[in-house]
Amino acid sequence: MSYSFEYIDIILLAMIAGFIFLRLRGILGKKTGYEEDISSSFPHEVPESRNNVKLNSETFDDAAKSDFIKGAKVAYESIITNFSRGDLKPIKTLLDKNVYDQFDDAINDKKTKNLTSETTFIGINSAEIKEHNQNKNMLEVTVEFVSEIISCIKDKDNKIVSGDSEKVKKVHDIWKFSKDSRSQNPNWLLIDTQA
Repeated sequence: MSYSFEYIDIILLAMIAGFIFLRLRGILGKKTGYEEDISSSFPHEVPESRNNVKLNSETFDDAAKSDFIKGAKVAYESIITNFSRGDLKPIKTLLDKNVYDQFDDAINDKKTKNLTSETTFIGINSAEIKEHNQNKNMLEVTVEFVSEIISCIKDKDNKIVSGDSEKVKKVHDIWKFSKDSRSQNPNWLLIDTQA
């Protein structure tokens, strides 16, 4: 009889270990060995077969949308993490001048108040194109991001004034990107953010 209890204990411990492993993997993610460098451009290189296609609201098909979303996810994470660090230089080419100025003002406001931001980007749960349209020569694409982030703001004494340094929160953002359809430059610019 005592043997059956030992087997049950082992099975329960294995189930608990499996649960903890899966939960940590879900929170921390898994390393795939592939990390895209966004410093060159957003969203990425245009596939060879589409080089001669001028991107506009009519040619923004499923393949173009898929390519766009891949780059938008990379840009989203990069913009979030660099903004939280207070370093806009690596993402300046991804931001419209107005958005850049707003981000810069927010960073300077935190500095004058002696506040620091700590952000851990967990991952993007979803990124969905809500709409796309042509505004004169500009193609504009609105994307809804749902992500998981750990963030908090600390004062000069390192005390948390907002957020939680250990709690993962789900964040919903709606960002609008724009690209000149006449330009050969593959870069898209973030022109608006809404939380």
